[in-house]
Amino acid sequence: MADYKIDISDFLGKKAVCPFIDVRSPAEYTRGHIPQAVNMPLFTNEERSIIGTLYLQKGSGEAMMKGLELVGPRMKDFVKQAMDMAPGRETCIYCWRGGMRSNSMAWLLNTAGIKSHTLEGGYRAYRRYIHDFFMHPVNLVIIGGMTGSGKTQILEEIERTGGQIVHLERLAAHRGSVFGHLGMPAQPTTEQFENDLFTTLSQLDPRKPVFVEDESIAIGRIFIPRPFYRQMATGRVINLIVPFESRVSRLLNSYTGGDKNLLETGLKRIEKRLGSENYLHILKLIESGNMKDAVESVLNYYDKLYGRSMEKHLRQKTDIVVKNESIEEIAGRIRHMNVW
Repeated sequence: MADYKIDISDFLGKKAVCPFIDVRSPAEYTRGHIPQAVNMPLFTNEERSIIGTLYLQKGSGEAMMKGLELVGPRMKDFVKQAMDMAPGRETCIYCWRGGMRSNSMAWLLNTAGIKSHTLEGGYRAYRRYIHDFFMHPVNLVIIGGMTGSGKTQILEEIERTGGQIVHLERLAAHRGSVFGHLGMPAQPTTEQFENDLFTTLSQLDPRKPVFVEDESIAIGRIFIPRPFYRQMATGRVINLIVPFESRVSRLLNSYTGGDKNLLETGLKRIEKRLGSENYLHILKLIESGNMKDAVESVLNYYDKLYGRSMEKHLRQKTDIVVKNESIEEIAGRIRHMNVW
């Protein structure tokens, strides 16, 4: 079989000119894939399991024959699907190791007149590449402040006015707090979050300021890659100091218009940290509809957490005292500070 392999740098360089095809099983694709790649699985999840078992029990010959039996009737459909996806008649294909699955599909599509490349080392090589990439220094500016300070809105305003940002909560589909899942889609896997984060970072100029919201290493069930988080933990911080009542008001607008059962479920997750007495007190406030007092009680808890978190990190900090300024005004002040 001809060799269609190109290395990871050349492969990613073709992303703008030809579609990426992931020929792994749907389960592998769901766990993590190169952003914008289309899943065109050579085998279903069940078929992949059958072939894997044959390989272990009877060897590669039996596994290959079973694979040919399964794939043969689908070859026409694969070509038609690829033609629909690649009007320029060029594709980039990858599997897990850059072996039989991607090479077989590349052979088929090349035979059909669609120029096809495979990723040397496969998706596994891509994952190694992005983990190395997270080690590269980025000119990070952290937007910090206690819960309810408007950090996310300020970050998005910086983005709207042309600043470089990394929106971790958007990538993680979670707002960070115990109630951060409310009103958000299902979270991706940590693996897919890392892939999406790499894509975002690779499009930025690392020499210019890159603004990011202060986060703990876990956002819901997602974990920020440790090399990138270490940069966050030592970066410069713009610390927003916002009045308590303003933060309560913002959180009331964000979290208290939905299902009380979801709020109670979120509260249950921090019962041990709150202590039984505080937990039961806040639970009664939610059940009675006294959301303002409930939010104030939870906010006091998060304020203590944030204070301890700030003490852990040795970071250059610049305070911004917020009074009656709008989100637009605060974002403008941050973007045009003469400290970058």
